[in-house]
Amino acid sequence: MIEQDLKRFKDIIRGRIKKELRKFISNTELIGKKGKELVTIPIPQIDIPRFVYGDKQQGGTGQGEGDVGTPLAPGEGQEGKSQAGNMPGEHLLEVELTFEELAEILGEELELPRIKPKGDADIQSKRVRYTSIGLSGPESLRHFKRTYRQALKRQIISGTYDPKRPVIIPVREDRRYRMWKDERKPETKAVIIYMMDVSGSMGNEQKEIVRLEAFWIDTWLKSQYKNIEVRYIIHDAVAREVDRETFFHTRESGGTSISSAYKLCLKMIEEKYNPSTWNIYPFHFSDGDNWSGNDTDECIKLLREQLLPASNIFCYGQVESEYGSGQFLKDLKERLHDTDNLITSQIENKDAIVKSIKEFLGKGK
Repeated sequence: MIEQDLKRFKDIIRGRIKKELRKFISNTELIGKKGKELVTIPIPQIDIPRFVYGDKQQGGTGQGEGDVGTPLAPGEGQEGKSQAGNMPGEHLLEVELTFEELAEILGEELELPRIKPKGDADIQSKRVRYTSIGLSGPESLRHFKRTYRQALKRQIISGTYDPKRPVIIPVREDRRYRMWKDERKPETKAVIIYMMDVSGSMGNEQKEIVRLEAFWIDTWLKSQYKNIEVRYIIHDAVAREVDRETFFHTRESGGTSISSAYKLCLKMIEEKYNPSTWNIYPFHFSDGDNWSGNDTDECIKLLREQLLPASNIFCYGQVESEYGSGQFLKDLKERLHDTDNLITSQIENKDAIVKSIKEFLGKGK
C-alpha cells in the first residue's frame, strides 16, 4: 500500500513538473540548485484533496436568501489594506530528481525522439554477467542458498532429514556455483562543442539565454550517451578554448570573426574526435553580426566541406541582442538550405528557449 501511495505521489509530482516545465526551462534558479547527481526543482505545495464537514443549519452559501453582491465568506468584498499580515503564505515543495528523470520528462513534454548514435560496431564495451548455475567452479563463486537447497532436497529424498532437528550438511555433490558470460555491447561516444560569440554586442542577458539552453541540451544528450565530453570555445575576433565557468561569465569587447571559432572547432575534431567513431554535436550561439562578408564566405565553406560532414548535427542559435539581430542566420539559410544536418534557430528571448531546443534536438540524430 505504501509503495502504491509513493508511486501515486511521484506521478502527481511528475505531472506537475511537466505542466510547469516551460517555466522551469527559463528559470536560472534551477541551474543554481544543480548537484552532482540530482537537481532540485521547487514546485507549489501539493494539498491532498479531502472532505471538510461544517455545522448544519448555520446559514451561509447555498442556504437561505441572498442579494446580488452579498459576500460569500467573511472578509470578501472588503477593500484590502496595505499592512503587514500575520497569515502564512504559499510554501514551495522542493523535489529532487536525477538527471535521467529530468531528461525523460523533457523528452516526453517536447516529444523529442530517441537519438540513433553512429559508431564503429568493432568498438565494444565488455561486462561480466552471472546468468546461470553450474556444478563446478571456484569457491569464491559458490552459491550458498542453492547449495543448501540442494542438500535439503537430497536429505528429504533419502529420508535423513529430521524436522525436529533440522541440520543440513552439504556434501561435494550438493555444491552449486554461479556461472558467468561476457556481454559485449557496441560502445558509442559523443562530444558537445559549444561556441559562443562574446563580442561587445553580446550582453549578459544573451549569455544567460545560452547558459539556460546549454543546461537542457546537456541534460538530454547525457541521457542518450554513456560517454560524453563537453568542450567550450569563446570568440570575438579571435577564438580560444576555455572552461565552463569562463564560457558563461566572460564579457569581451571588439569585433566578431565567426570563422575563427569554426576553425578551432575543426581543429579539435581533427585532433581527437574521429567522425567514424564519435557522435559530434557543435552548437554555436551568436547575435549574427559577423564583421565582413568575406568571413561569412569562409564560414560557409568550412561548414559545407568539413564541419557538416563530420557532425551528427551542427546547430546555430541566433540570440537577439539589444542592438538587434545580424545577417548571419539569413546567410546560412539561403546558402546551406540543401544540407540536412544544419539546424538553425532564432532565439528572441528566454521564452523562445523551448522552441529552440525542440528545433535542435527534434530530429533524433
